[in-house]
Amino acid sequence: MTGWRDGLGTILRVVKINLQYRRAVVISLISTLVAATLQLLIPRLLGRAIDQTQLLVTGGGDATTARSALLATALLVLTVSVLRGVFTTLQNYFSEAVGHHTGYVLRLAYYEKIQNLSFGFHDRVHSGDLITLGMLDLEGVRMFFSTGLVRIVLLSVLIGIGGYMLLSTDLFLGLMALSFVPFVAWRSSVTQLTLRGTWLELQERLSVLSRVMEENLAGIRVVRAFAAQPHEMQKFAVASASALELAHDRVGIRVRNTSAMTLSFFAAMGLVLWVGGQKVVAGQITVGTLASFLTFMTILQMPVRQLGLLVNSFARTSTCGARIFALLDLEAAVQDAPDARDLAISDGVLRFENVDFSYPGTDRRPALRNLSFTARRGETIGLIGPPGSGKTTIAHLIPRFYDVTGGRITIDDQDIRKVTLHSLRQSVAVVQQDVFLFTTSLENNIAYGDPWAKSDRIERASLSAQMHRYIMGLPAGYRTVVGERGASLSGGQRQRMSIARTLMLNPAVLVFDDSTAAVDANTERQIRDEIRVGAAERVTIIVAHRLNSLMHADRILFVEKGEIVESGTHDELLALNGRYRALYDLQIRPQAGGGST
Repeated sequence: MTGWRDGLGTILRVVKINLQYRRAVVISLISTLVAATLQLLIPRLLGRAIDQTQLLVTGGGDATTARSALLATALLVLTVSVLRGVFTTLQNYFSEAVGHHTGYVLRLAYYEKIQNLSFGFHDRVHSGDLITLGMLDLEGVRMFFSTGLVRIVLLSVLIGIGGYMLLSTDLFLGLMALSFVPFVAWRSSVTQLTLRGTWLELQERLSVLSRVMEENLAGIRVVRAFAAQPHEMQKFAVASASALELAHDRVGIRVRNTSAMTLSFFAAMGLVLWVGGQKVVAGQITVGTLASFLTFMTILQMPVRQLGLLVNSFARTSTCGARIFALLDLEAAVQDAPDARDLAISDGVLRFENVDFSYPGTDRRPALRNLSFTARRGETIGLIGPPGSGKTTIAHLIPRFYDVTGGRITIDDQDIRKVTLHSLRQSVAVVQQDVFLFTTSLENNIAYGDPWAKSDRIERASLSAQMHRYIMGLPAGYRTVVGERGASLSGGQRQRMSIARTLMLNPAVLVFDDSTAAVDANTERQIRDEIRVGAAERVTIIVAHRLNSLMHADRILFVEKGEIVESGTHDELLALNGRYRALYDLQIRPQAGGGST
């Protein structure tokens, strides 16, 4: 019962979106009514024309009058057919318009929701599944108005009024003419529901196929480097064969049931021809009446078959709509508090106060435990530690990519959970470890955070990131278009592009999340010297695995298992002879001593 109510609620939500385009809805429904009514007139007019033709052939009555009547009927049939065509065109046009409007509204809402959902959501949901949901499921909902609501009106008029006209003309012959209707309606509905179930399974298999292709394209260089094309082809072939097998099953279901429905229709038509012919011979009905019965049956055949499509439309909309609305109704784990205010920067003090954090949906040990430290404006803080110690987690908590599970993070004594995300992320910038560049010009990539920035600001940011000289050496300079994901740049160049893009924001807190790992030591030193110029006006946090990247920091925090185990300057930490000293001896001393390996 609950599932039925949920399905009805989903359909009502779709209808509510349809009704936002009221003018098109009204025109489409009225056009459907008129077109269906005109279509029902055609069998009667054809029957009349046949009777008038028979009158001419037999010579009964006035020939001139009969010819005039036949001509008038022919012109009336032509007029009705033309008008029916016009109103059918209006019905199709405006019903499609409503569908595309619905798709537009849902597509924007879907995309906006994806933009606002937190990192925790994207960590556990594959992007290929989101693309499939936003295309196939959304398409199923978009088509509901034309395949569901409009079809209800059309079938109600054609089957309801058409059936009444048959039965009122001759009850016995009408029952025989409609004898195929229950069987076709039943088989059509069963077929469509079966196909609907297999469609959902096919959609899952197509999602797997999309994931295989997406991962292959994203990692095409790795595939080529390891000569893994045969393995990837085998993987794709298995996923593709699985989808093809189910597609073949669906074709078999459709063909078998279509054949059975067609056979029942022609059996009923043959029965009507036999019995109706007997009635014509007996003088109980005219040839025109029999012809109108057969024409009615031909007209009703398709609408009756569409009963299954109607059932499928409702089932598909309730299923696809439920999946889409489930995502649209998700509450973002990280969002503005009801009373959130813009972050106001005064002293520029960043503070972690007894922070605990665990990644959502995991049963692993906490990523951070009771972590506290303070960073003041003009201060550079280095974070180092073994992989998995929580360094990147700290970097991601400052701009609220995730929310702390215990304690709090403040900037100038303002809890970052109580300020607006927009103002926070304008003040806190993270140079990510994984660099993503858009397929656009170098200029647009650098100015991504401030698209209307002037050229001199873009060039200053590039100079600080040691990219200006390289860019100016390109034929198109800053207007050079980078390949997909920045494929035309080296790893170090992509990281420097990311640094330039972040420096454009001039943030109060600047976080480098191992963002110079692919940059050579000399370039890294030049970048560090350039950044130090503006460091007095901000808090700078450097997350790194290489000590060379942060030995200059005012304070270095050694993080292990989510806790700060050592803290101090480079010299103070060396004097402790602890974990930092062990790492220094491992990374720096062999190089300083010039030893060979």
